[in-house]
Amino acid sequence: MTAARRFGNPLRRVSVAALLIAGLCSTSKAQDYEREKRWAEQTLAGLVVGDPVRIAQKNGHRFLGLHIAPAKARGALIIAHGRGWAPDHDLYGTLRTRLADAGFETLSIQMPVLPSSAKLGDYLPTFPDADERLGLAVAWLRARGHRDIAIVSHSLGATMTNHYLIRNPDAGVRAWVFIGIINGLEDMFRIRIPVLDVFGERDWDITRVGANERQAQIKVISGSEQVMVADAQHFFEGHESELIRVISGFLDRAFQAAPPTR
Repeated sequence: MTAARRFGNPLRRVSVAALLIAGLCSTSKAQDYEREKRWAEQTLAGLVVGDPVRIAQKNGHRFLGLHIAPAKARGALIIAHGRGWAPDHDLYGTLRTRLADAGFETLSIQMPVLPSSAKLGDYLPTFPDADERLGLAVAWLRARGHRDIAIVSHSLGATMTNHYLIRNPDAGVRAWVFIGIINGLEDMFRIRIPVLDVFGERDWDITRVGANERQAQIKVISGSEQVMVADAQHFFEGHESELIRVISGFLDRAFQAAPPTR
């Protein structure tokens, strides 16, 4: 595996606490269900691979998921996208389809969205909603008989997943892949499952400068790894095959390392 380089940049990682301060200092925004609806309509209009599902939340809102079920799945994956995007947009469409081609059942879900003008800190009030969506997605896959379940999340979706996993230690998830996470990790000592931290050599500064600190946190978690993909940027344009290879190999090792969750 490719070890992350040590960066001499004097900038420190941007932590969840810093994002919280930014959120408190900005104007609170309600979830943009109309924007989410438009994303769903556009996604379904262009959907070629997989089947749409709607999953109901306790407030009655039904969010979109895109499901692909290989004939013999090696495990099941929840794909969580980054800030303001949709479950089939660019990288997320690549992840859900090519990981399915690799033999994993995939469920790419719509995460909470705000207006396009929203900053990162504005998303903090949506984290409990993201927690609920991730939990419902896990339950949906478990109802299909899966016990080898992992979350593959990117950018802000990775930060949201971090929030979910530390608050739900018995979530029934066996591994977590975070790609291009935009901040430092929160309370990693609460996470007992193997994690994969993968980022690009030319990723956003906010991701790269925190690599050494993230590595120090995850190395105490058995089976965890950090991988830097050479020359890749935040959305891994032109490096998708390497990203899929790294994720698939890690998930195979993680699923084989211990018995499935009950």
